[in-house]
Amino acid sequence: MKEIPASQAYHLLEPGPIVLVTTSHKGTPNVMTMGFHMMIQHAPPLIGCVVGPWDYSQRALKETGECVIAIPTIDLAEIVVDIGNCSGDSVDKFQRFGLKTRPAKEVKAPLLANCLANIECRVANSSLVDTYNLFILEAKRIWIDEARTERRMLHHRGDGSFMVDGALLDLSDRMTKWRQLP
Repeated sequence: MKEIPASQAYHLLEPGPIVLVTTSHKGTPNVMTMGFHMMIQHAPPLIGCVVGPWDYSQRALKETGECVIAIPTIDLAEIVVDIGNCSGDSVDKFQRFGLKTRPAKEVKAPLLANCLANIECRVANSSLVDTYNLFILEAKRIWIDEARTERRMLHHRGDGSFMVDGALLDLSDRMTKWRQLP
């Protein structure tokens, strides 16, 4: 085996699909690309998300305590990367990238109609933000576009390359310990 630097762990343990995070601060919506997130628990559904001070959205998330996590599919790959390469402090990303929005039910941040799914979230714990830029979010509502035919998601490898979801391997019949979960 060949040793690689420990700093490259994210190449092997990517946290899940690339997502878009919308916020609304003082009536102005914004969207950012996020790659560092993880499920923390089932109930209540908690999601850990890294949104650092380098992200224009961090201030909005800190001050409003709410956001939407939108899950794009591979047909939006180039837009997802381009959103991550500009800042909402100088660009209206919704206009620039032709993003269609819908109002959310529980939060002021908009849903992204271009995406497969949207998760309305509220900050459940921000005690790790100053140290690790880690927000703990609680999912409040989930919206999915069941008519959408493209469902393959992007997984960032940390170096500008992405993996794309492939075939589904269904082993649910073997997951006997977890059947009681909703």
